[in-house]
Amino acid sequence: MYSKNFPHIIDAKQGEEIYLCQCGKSAKAPYCDGSHKKTDQRPLVYTVDRDKQLYVCGCGNSANLPWCDGSHNT
Repeated sequence: MYSKNFPHIIDAKQGEEIYLCQCGKSAKAPYCDGSHKKTDQRPLVYTVDRDKQLYVCGCGNSANLPWCDGSHNT
């Protein structure tokens, strides 16, 4: 999940529930695919408050995980 030097961009719609991987094992990053079941972690469930693009960290260095803060640029 954290092998990119740029964020995962999600076009999110108001009211949508998005399950974001937190274990780093998902084959469908940044989305949860259930791989966490072998760990003690669970996905982050994010309910979209309005139509927008979400920028999910792809490098693992963000101080605001799971969201991108531009750390991949440093």
